[in-house]
Formats: sequence, structure tokens, C-alpha cells
Amino acid sequence: MRLESTPELEAFRRKVRAFVAEHAPGVKAHSGVRAPVPALMPAIREWTAKLYEAGLLGIDWPAEYGGRPDAHPLEASVVAEEIARARTWAPVGAASLASAALVAFGTEEQRARFLPRIRTCEDVWCQLFSEPEAGSDLAALRTRAVREGEEFVVDGQKVWTTNGQHADMGYLLARTDGDAPKHRGITAFALDMRSPGVVVRPLRELTGTTDFNEVFLDGVRIPAANVIGRVNDGWRVAMSSLGRERSGVAARGVELFAVLEDLVRLAEETPVGGRPALDDSATRQTIGELAARVQVNAALIGLAQSRMLHGTEEPADALLGKIFFSELNHDLADFGLRLQGTDGLLTEDDPEAVAEGWWQDAHLYSRAYTIAGGANEVLRTQVAERGLGLPRESRHQG
Repeated sequence: MRLESTPELEAFRRKVRAFVAEHAPGVKAHSGVRAPVPALMPAIREWTAKLYEAGLLGIDWPAEYGGRPDAHPLEASVVAEEIARARTWAPVGAASLASAALVAFGTEEQRARFLPRIRTCEDVWCQLFSEPEAGSDLAALRTRAVREGEEFVVDGQKVWTTNGQHADMGYLLARTDGDAPKHRGITAFALDMRSPGVVVRPLRELTGTTDFNEVFLDGVRIPAANVIGRVNDGWRVAMSSLGRERSGVAARGVELFAVLEDLVRLAEETPVGGRPALDDSATRQTIGELAARVQVNAALIGLAQSRMLHGTEEPADALLGKIFFSELNHDLADFGLRLQGTDGLLTEDDPEAVAEGWWQDAHLYSRAYTIAGGANEVLRTQVAERGLGLPRESRHQG
């Protein structure tokens, strides 16, 4: 693998870094993919609109909607990395997924209607895929959409909807043919979250924050003109948009390098037996092992980017990257707590907590990464079957 930057890409990086330094809406208080408090949303909408206006988002969109088709394929990754390096807010919601679906499968009318409002951040989107019994096995979704004339009537429930409480639009998957195999008979929709029958209920998490929600759909009417792609072809639409959204993966390497730096600083500043914890050989060995894994994580990201550029992606690439990142992220936060000894038991809102309780929150949230996007246990099975070609696991219950 060779993935070396170019002078043009490095010049672009400097431009992005300067732009972020000038316009970003401040440092995030927590790690992970979090929902902002309502008071922050106006600033984040303004920040997102500036990123689009500067040509730093929507890079791969059609030129008539502000895209730059001749841009380097890694420019979007550079933007994600620089936002992560500044520890500031990335655009919230699922607009990148929805726009990928609209660009690839939407009608000209849909693109003209939705893409400009994404650019100005007048519309924040949420992703309405997962359900209480259809998370890692998304194709098992039960939300139903029944056609009535020029509308579909939707009934069902979605869950784990990040930023649903802030969303103006939803990228929805619903079953439109109950007799088809489960990966078929699914349709993708653009849903106005203000429609009658849509109820959003925030879920309070282990961290104490409400980053995601459950969404109830009771007789919700969606115009047939809001179908993205073809009816009963929503699985292909969803998988295509998920496959096109790669830039966020690049930010993971930057995030973990930043956490590693914080961990080293914590070990330097935390006394153990009257000396800095970093003076202890066992502490240094553990940090060294974590540092090696952070480098491996960066190499996995580089490999995935290299294969993407050359069109040689493997089915297991994204799965392995997600598993490795999520477990390393947890182990970094876990060791950060253990370094604090009994102070690690303090809650985030305790005034005596180190770094205002950042490590406590990061440790609690780190479990989410091992579940979101598919539980790691399920993904390991997929790696075995799709990546290694091993026999499929029996799905029958004994």
C-alpha cells in the first residue's frame, strides 16, 4: 500500500485548517457522535452552511448543485480530518447520507428541491433506518408503507435516531411489499419530520445526554414524489449511500491520535506514589501498546482509502476498520479512567473530576461505537462469511 499526499492536497489541507480555525463554532464538550443542545443548533447550522458555501462539503455533488467533480477524491476526508483535529462540531445529522442517495437515485425535481436546502442547512436530516428488532439485521425492518393514490401511508417505529430531535427531514426506509424476501420490498423515502403522525421521543443514555431518539410513525402520509429511487428498491439505495459515505472514517484516526495525546498528558500529570504515573514501567508499556494500535488503526484507514482510490475495495474492509476502531477507542478511555484510580469513580458533573469528567463520559459512550453501525459480534460473522468465505452461520434456533 502506498498512500502519499500530493502538494495540491496538502495546500487544500492548509486552506481547510485555516477555515476551520476562523469559523468553527467552538470545541465539543464530549467525544463521539453527539447531538448538540438546542441552544447550539443555530451556530451549527450557520457553520454547516459556511462549509458548503466554501466548497468544503458536497464536493462530490453535481457541479450545478455546488459540487466539484474534478476535485481530488480524498478532499472530503481531509475536511473530516481537520474538523476532528480541531475537536469541533462536524455537521450534525444524516444529510451526507441523504444527499448521496439523492445524487445517485433521486429525480431532478428532488435534487432541485432538497440539495439547496441541505447546502444552506435549512434542513437537518436524520436517518430513519434502525428499529427495535432491526438494528444489525436492518433488512428485518417492519415499518410499513402502503400506497394510497399519490401518497404512501406509513406506520411503524424507528429507534437510535441520532439528532432526530433537531431534524427537519428524515431519510426513511419502509417495507412496501410484505411478501418479498426481506432484502427486497423495501423503499426509501424523504420524510418531512413535521408531518402529522410523526412523534420524536428523545432517549436519555448512560452518559446522561440525549443524543438519539425513538420515532413513532402513525398514519404518516408521504407524497409518492418523495420516493428516492424505485419502489421496492430501497435496499440498494440505502447500501449505495452508506458505501459512498467514507469521509467520516478518516476522522477516526485523527480522533484516536488526539485521545492518545491526552492519555500521555494524563499519565504525566497523575501522581502515583508521589511520582508521575508515566514513570511507572507498566503504565508506559500499556500506553506503548495502545500507541501501536492507534498506528495500526491509521494504517487500516490508509489501506481502505488506497483501495477506494484504486477500485480494489474488499467486502471486509469497512467491517474490520469499524471493529478495530471501536474496541481501541474503548480501551483508550478505559485506561484513562484506570489511571485516575479512585478519582475515576467520580461522575462527569463532579467538580473534582479530571478534565471536567471528559474521561468518564468518553468511557460510557465508547460502548456505543461497538454497537452502532452493526454490533461487533455480528460484524465478525460477516467478516468470516464475506471476507474469508467461510460457511454461513446457521440462522436456525435450536
